[in-house]
Amino acid sequence: MVSSHRWTPSSAKYKKDPGPPVLFTKKGRAELTGLALGPWTRRRREELLKLLDQLDPAIAELDRAVLEEAQRRDDAVLLMTHPGIGPVTSLAFVLAIGPVTRFPCSKKIASYLGLNPIEKSSGERRRTGAISKQGNTMVRWLLIEAVYPAVRKDLALRQDYQRLKFRRGHAVAKVAIARKLAVRMYWMLRTGADYAQLVRRQGSPGGTLMNASSSLA
Repeated sequence: MVSSHRWTPSSAKYKKDPGPPVLFTKKGRAELTGLALGPWTRRRREELLKLLDQLDPAIAELDRAVLEEAQRRDDAVLLMTHPGIGPVTSLAFVLAIGPVTRFPCSKKIASYLGLNPIEKSSGERRRTGAISKQGNTMVRWLLIEAVYPAVRKDLALRQDYQRLKFRRGHAVAKVAIARKLAVRMYWMLRTGADYAQLVRRQGSPGGTLMNASSSLA
């Protein structure tokens, strides 16, 4: 449960689309420690690193507790078979939505989590704007954070992400893939299918409804 800030020590800049964080690796910390800073900035760096070292054991304990709780729940274990979905995201998802039967279709789950774009229609013209951002803010954030590890391991998601990033930019692409992740997780819970089974079903005639309901912008 480390911070998701994507800070690259070698450039000392906050990048828009840098991929996985490197600050919390041994190499990243070594680069940060080796940066030439002024005396007061260097002192502040050492204070913050010391604070991080103090927090690490408590964070690790919380991570273990979340993992143990997720492993006790069959629905969370099922969701963790999907690339990019770990114990925190899976547990938060199942606790936030409750019984999956409450949602008659995947569009409802995307709307419930605030991942559907706001529609502005005038006459016969249909326009979509930004996402509604309704519902559980934490689950929505976790799904967006899960996009990068998911697209690295899932070819179909990676192709969708790259296509949307080229057309609409990385921010829109991330939200769209997060929405697709939510839809996939919904269908996994509805059908009891793990990730491998889900992928096979999406490629079959019976997966038409599933694919249509998770269409991207």
